[in-house]
Amino acid sequence: MLRRAKKPDALQGTLDLLVLKTLSRGSQHGYGIATHITTVSDDVLHVEEGSLYPALHRMEQAGWIAAEWRITANNRRARLYRLTRAGQKHLDEEQEKWDRLSKAVGKVLRFA
Repeated sequence: MLRRAKKPDALQGTLDLLVLKTLSRGSQHGYGIATHITTVSDDVLHVEEGSLYPALHRMEQAGWIAAEWRITANNRRARLYRLTRAGQKHLDEEQEKWDRLSKAVGKVLRFA
């Protein structure tokens, strides 16, 4: 029986980092989060619904974000997500790790 490969934690952690950073700018609904990530990354990064909503649910369970239903400006019901204090702390820690990792990778690429 073939086993499906489990999604690497690094990719999951990167999605968390991108979502938390996006929410650090203010509350947002899922579509807005995905659109922001795509726009800011110059259309390089695309977050699919099948990845985003399970991640949002997991982050809500972890206490990093909170969510509530609201009526949007165009009179639609949407679930808005916001960063919690615990989420800001986690974001700060993960961003520091990401900065160290990307700096180290950059060094290897320059000097390899």
